[in-house]
Amino acid sequence: MSQDNGQPLSDNKRFGIASWAVDNRATVMVLSILIALIGWNAYTGMPREAFPEVVTPEIFVSTFYPGNAPEDMEKLVTRPIEKEIKTITGVDDILSTSVQGYSTIHVKFDFSVSPTEALRKVKDAVDKAKADPDFPTDLPAEPGVFEMNFSEMMPVMNINLSGDYSLDQLNKWAEQLEDKLEDLEEVNKVEIRGVPKKELRISLDLPKMEARQISFQDVAGAVQSENLSVSGGEVLIDGLRRTVSVNGEFTNPEEVKEIIVKQENLEIVRLGEIADVAFTYVEPTSFAREFGQPVVMVDVIKRSGKNLLVLSDSVKAQLSRFQRDVLPRDLSVSITGDMSDQTRTQVDELENSIIFGILLVVGVLMFFLGLRNAVFVGIAIPMSMLLSFIVLNSMGYTLNMMVLFSLVLALGMLVDNGIVVIENTHRLMGEGQDPIRAAKNGIGEVAWPIIASTATTVAVFIPLLMWPGIMGEFMKFLPITLMVVLASSLFVGLIINPMLASRYMKVEQEGPTRFLTFKVGGWMTGLGLLFSLLGHFGGNTFLFTLGNLALTFGLFGYLNHYLLYPASVRFQTITMPRLERRYRTFLVWALHGKRPRNMFLGTIGLLIFSLHAHGHLPAQYALLPGERAALCECVRREAHWHRHQ
Repeated sequence: MSQDNGQPLSDNKRFGIASWAVDNRATVMVLSILIALIGWNAYTGMPREAFPEVVTPEIFVSTFYPGNAPEDMEKLVTRPIEKEIKTITGVDDILSTSVQGYSTIHVKFDFSVSPTEALRKVKDAVDKAKADPDFPTDLPAEPGVFEMNFSEMMPVMNINLSGDYSLDQLNKWAEQLEDKLEDLEEVNKVEIRGVPKKELRISLDLPKMEARQISFQDVAGAVQSENLSVSGGEVLIDGLRRTVSVNGEFTNPEEVKEIIVKQENLEIVRLGEIADVAFTYVEPTSFAREFGQPVVMVDVIKRSGKNLLVLSDSVKAQLSRFQRDVLPRDLSVSITGDMSDQTRTQVDELENSIIFGILLVVGVLMFFLGLRNAVFVGIAIPMSMLLSFIVLNSMGYTLNMMVLFSLVLALGMLVDNGIVVIENTHRLMGEGQDPIRAAKNGIGEVAWPIIASTATTVAVFIPLLMWPGIMGEFMKFLPITLMVVLASSLFVGLIINPMLASRYMKVEQEGPTRFLTFKVGGWMTGLGLLFSLLGHFGGNTFLFTLGNLALTFGLFGYLNHYLLYPASVRFQTITMPRLERRYRTFLVWALHGKRPRNMFLGTIGLLIFSLHAHGHLPAQYALLPGERAALCECVRREAHWHRHQ
């Protein structure tokens, strides 16, 4: 084994993959560029949403059977369906509710069962229950079976229409807007609220019905048989075959009053003689208000897996065109409950945290390693993040609240591996080793410790993956994202950082030249200011961000020339050696001699005396004469030792 400045080279401790990265620097450089490009593409292409998509295997069965009491609903509908559902494997819990004319059954499955499979099993069980002879055959509609999907149930935006117009006119515009918005790819469905539904209400007079011997079934049958459109087949006229139909649907309440309910012995009883017929509103179950005034609200529900920010921009653009082309000028249109604002803020904060983290890491490390070497560690932050975005995007994850929180949480852990690798390589180069050998030996000495450190950090979050239930499905994004980010930082620390150190690291810190400071910094400052202004007034977010970055780095160059570099030189040549000498003196004093014991006792004595003198010690803890003398002796010895140092 060769020698450099009397120090043995630990070639036998080299780490294989890191040595390969140092020997194939061009390949690793190309790999780094590919990671940056693919990672940025993955980051821009990842869907943004407020909350993670938690698909739970929960199925609902709803059945309408008007006119039946809750007890009858439970006996006729709920129990037969429950009996068949209980035979399904994988069912975790069954909750049922029976009310007047309505039954609902909530079936919860184990998370080992997929939602699609759970839906199929419940539908088969409902079909078996319907085949039972005792199951009601006069249901107005088949039992509804559907799965619960949070992302397709919660509106992400509310559009409010209000003004000095009738609700019918506002509803007409809302329906037109609904058709426009549902054409967008990111929109799953649009719902209109705040408009009471209309109905034809027939209020029967019981005494008149009894006098004419008319039952409710007679009225229902007459109305049902009259309100029909009947197809009359086809006729051949002049060589053309035409269809014939008779339109018998009602168009106004007066036609309903003329329905013949009973006709016996030339006696004709019409509906208007025994009932009041009116076109009115259904009893409202929801209200929409804005500033205390009634409005028509249009709820926009996002399609699962689509980008919330793209949806928000598309809806606002479509709404702007609809306002310009269709809506009157005096109609008030407002947007509330826009979840994209919070998501956009979280994404911006993540980007700001990454940039600010790089600046802080570089600013702190340059005092110890110099600006050039500190940049190598700072590169670990964006490279680890971009590599993480590649993995997360391939896993089908979205940028939601949990993922963004995990990324910000992991931001402070990314640089640990890079700091250890770069500092150890810098130390070996300072001892006389060439950059390639120092990079290989430096990573070889610390590879397994940083792997173990990363593994222990990852292991802490493994129990979160075992959290059962819907909360576990929601929280699993936190540990998985942290594991991916920490594994990416380990990859950067073992592969990319050694390559950069072996190629660009220098032991001697080089000061900033006037060319870099005034020419390059001046150009970056000027272009950054120009791009920022163009992006701000032109509404171009990318141009505004690019300008701010260029302006920041340009100003950082001036700050480094006049403040940071002189401060780092002073820190490395004066402050750091002084701290090292004092720390060495403290270690020698702490590890040798009997003075540490006297120091400890003296400190305790001073503390007790201070508490006793100020009356903070209770009476039962008052010092005895012998104890006071012993403490005084400890304090005296400590003071004597300090005077003779």
